[in-house]
Amino acid sequence: MKKTLFLFALILMLGLSFVSCTKNTSTTSSTLNVRLTDAPGPYGAVNVDVQGVEVTGTNNTVMLNVNKGVYNLLDLANGKDTLLGTGSLNEGSVEQIRLILGSNNTVVVNNVSYPLSTPSAEQSGLKLQVHQNLVGGVTYHILLDFDANKSIVETGNGTYKLKPVIRTIDAAISGSIKGMISPVGLTATVTATKGTDSYSSVVDMSGNFLISGVPSGIYSVVITPASPKLPVTIANVAVTTGVSTSTGTIIIP
Repeated sequence: MKKTLFLFALILMLGLSFVSCTKNTSTTSSTLNVRLTDAPGPYGAVNVDVQGVEVTGTNNTVMLNVNKGVYNLLDLANGKDTLLGTGSLNEGSVEQIRLILGSNNTVVVNNVSYPLSTPSAEQSGLKLQVHQNLVGGVTYHILLDFDANKSIVETGNGTYKLKPVIRTIDAAISGSIKGMISPVGLTATVTATKGTDSYSSVVDMSGNFLISGVPSGIYSVVITPASPKLPVTIANVAVTTGVSTSTGTIIIP
């Protein structure tokens, strides 16, 4: 039986309906969402006490804002998952994920609950090596594949130890749109639209913009400057998963 944890690096929450977000485009950080899921197995319950998730990149280390608590992995079977927490990491690469567990970890065997000792997790966290390059504004997820059969060890006399065996699988799940307007110094919003889905951002004082977390597809990008300037439309902007698509410099007449 495998237990799986989903780590999603997102700038925007993806949805089927209209989505809009305004951000300061002078930064290139990504928002990280941690999700938890599971698969059925031989235990009555596997309760994991999640107290923190720390992500280390080339440019910074962040502690995610985690929904702390005890999660029964068996409640999250058959495609179900739950959000554990969120945070942001600068553009660069993810090098390490540290999963911090509390002391309230238990396993239920034959209707009897047994504590799962996790000394290494309590002291320094479960350190997982990851090698995922982050492109500014691109959405990623990192799948942590938790193998419970190998991770729960019966040590004798009705005692159990949690020695997690976890592998990481990573992939980009969105793209982004970036560009610049001229002349510099104009106040403007930038909106990318495909059907009923819309994603937006603003132009910074240097004339740059970045629309993050955009699903792949063909978009119409509209730059709307402050009056009396008129909007400019760039049609057929192709967004590819894992790529930050550049519109180049857009001249505002």
